[in-house]
Amino acid sequence: MGAAAAEPPARPARVLVVDDEPQILRALKVVLRDAGFEAVAAENASEALDIAALRPPQAAIVDLVLPDEDGVALTRRLREWSEMPILVLSAVGEEEEKVRALEAGADDYVTKPFGARELVARLQAALRRSTPAGEEPKVLVDGLEIDLAGRLVSRDTAPIHLTPIEFELLRALVRNRGRLLTHRALLTEVWGPGYEEDIQPLRTHIARLRAKIEPPGASDPRLIVTEPGVGYRFGA
Repeated sequence: MGAAAAEPPARPARVLVVDDEPQILRALKVVLRDAGFEAVAAENASEALDIAALRPPQAAIVDLVLPDEDGVALTRRLREWSEMPILVLSAVGEEEEKVRALEAGADDYVTKPFGARELVARLQAALRRSTPAGEEPKVLVDGLEIDLAGRLVSRDTAPIHLTPIEFELLRALVRNRGRLLTHRALLTEVWGPGYEEDIQPLRTHIARLRAKIEPPGASDPRLIVTEPGVGYRFGA
């Protein structure tokens, strides 16, 4: 019998990077190449849309400030036909723009100047979330067990009683674990349309939920992480 043919190596994930600053594009291409990705660069939204249409990428990294239209508009247009993960790059202090981008369909954001390891980690996490997986009714982290199907939460087998609102908040965060959810997204998911601006009740319920599920003695939240001015993510 002849030797089995070797399987061809998997092609690296193709990532579209969109930024009008040449030095940022060069840095992104080097970072992504070193992490095992294939980076395809575009300097404006129009070029990015042409590239994405001709050969759809597996993910995109989009700057919020572009010469022809902003990154929010580009994100919205990409979302019209693609479910690929989209990360946005933003400058410090652009919280409102970050929120707009996330509401337009972006999966996460990285603030300039960015660290290479953080960027790659967020991109890899977004790609993992985009890969279909079987239904996962239970999550176990730091001794906390969350049974979404059974609506049960416990720590070290001791039941934790959550109110319906608290459980729905936890459900939304766990289902999108690692992903940043804006205040508006959580309010709409849990309370419904018409409550998008009621941020104070959201903060109150998040504080009560943290008091029940965070590891005892933790000085800072480890499970429900705050992104100031933007929203929350389940960090486990």
